[in-house]
Amino acid sequence: MTLVFIALLSVFALIGISSSFKKKNNSKDYLLAGQDVPPWLVALSAVATNNSGYMFIGMIGYTYKVGLQSIWLMVGWVIGDFIGSMLVYGKLKPYSEKFRIFSFGSLIANNKGQNSRVIQLVAGLISLIFLSSYAAAQFSAGGKALSSTFGWSNTLGVVLGAGLVVAYCFSGGIRASIWTDAAQSIVMIFSMGMLLYVAVNETGGWSDAVDKLQDVNTDYLAVLSKNKSLSSALLFAFGWLFAGFGVVGQPHIMVRYMTLDKPENIKKVRWFYYPWYIAFYAMAIGVGLMARITLPASEAFDPELALPMMSMQLLPDYLVGVMLAGIFAATISTADSLVISCTASLSNDIFPRFKHNYKVGKMFTIGIALFAIALSLLGNKSVFEIVIYSWAILGTVFGPVITLRMLGKEISQASTLTMMILAGGTTILWNMVGLSSVVYEMLPGICVGFLVYFGMTAFSSNTATSGNKGKTVAD
Repeated sequence: MTLVFIALLSVFALIGISSSFKKKNNSKDYLLAGQDVPPWLVALSAVATNNSGYMFIGMIGYTYKVGLQSIWLMVGWVIGDFIGSMLVYGKLKPYSEKFRIFSFGSLIANNKGQNSRVIQLVAGLISLIFLSSYAAAQFSAGGKALSSTFGWSNTLGVVLGAGLVVAYCFSGGIRASIWTDAAQSIVMIFSMGMLLYVAVNETGGWSDAVDKLQDVNTDYLAVLSKNKSLSSALLFAFGWLFAGFGVVGQPHIMVRYMTLDKPENIKKVRWFYYPWYIAFYAMAIGVGLMARITLPASEAFDPELALPMMSMQLLPDYLVGVMLAGIFAATISTADSLVISCTASLSNDIFPRFKHNYKVGKMFTIGIALFAIALSLLGNKSVFEIVIYSWAILGTVFGPVITLRMLGKEISQASTLTMMILAGGTTILWNMVGLSSVVYEMLPGICVGFLVYFGMTAFSSNTATSGNKGKTVAD
């Protein structure tokens, strides 16, 4: 088991380090892989980054607790993601290339060639804070998996994941991240499918599995709970649609589309991305359901450990090593993207004088990894909670702005900052007062962002019209 796990991690590391043979020692290559990445690599990298420890640890734990109703997350998330794809993804490459933009924060701050230093700094700081928290959650997920499987200390798992990320990112930057993401994506979907197949067979087949799941409780296999109306379920799904759309505000994922070789290849990216994404998400839900049969609930049981514990119970040792490598791959495939995005925020948005300093950028990578390790070891919240909250803040603060930017809309500095502040503030307040159980906080946050833009645009137009009328009367 241990040997298989270490062997697969070594393969990931070698793939990442081998990217250094193609690298160029400049910031554009380190942060954007020279913007020449083929569509299939962009797709597999994006899907691996999206399907993080949240899916292997958080989503399976959530499904374990609530049952088939977790499918509403998948439905909303995939539809929202597709809407974002149609509106934003394909425009990122030409826009960033035209204005020589290396970071997501600079993309937010750039209004058709005019860069706002204030917006760039604010965007960079927000990215740094929430992306580093997000990275810490990924390292924590990896630590949990190793602790429950090998009995290693959580600290060792966190440090191992961070060390691996630094090793290959330091060598090849985002190109290393993308290459390893592709390999990790294959291991992830294979391991998830393998465990689902074995779990169903061990139960006696699909028919017996369904019977046993129905015995958990009357609502466990219900898409719609008896205690909820159809309207409340649709509202719940609609909230998660905004979560899916919020991917347009995630710097670590959007930067993948900035590395694409040709803008017209975005259609090819979709053909690789969505079938892979939907299949993986569906299998994660299936595994979460089967875990409830294999591992009966108790007060002492942590649902976020369902996957590694289920693997140990059902699989032979060597396949447990593959499964654990899949979990670890999910965490580091997202963590490396987050670390590189934080590096871009520091070197391009917060300290722009280092924008073209390749060596300083690599030092920032090490610093971010160390900071994420510290956050991971000091924090005690669940992976699901941290990822969902960080995703919500980034999606609401950046999502409306980047969407309007890519649609060619003019947004003043004042409007941009107001949108970001009020959208983020709404998201935080919604979460604090406990309304997230009714509808995910990204729905009100994103709506507020767009409403602020249209409101301020209408106000500016009315003010300009009134001014012209007054001038005419005076003349």
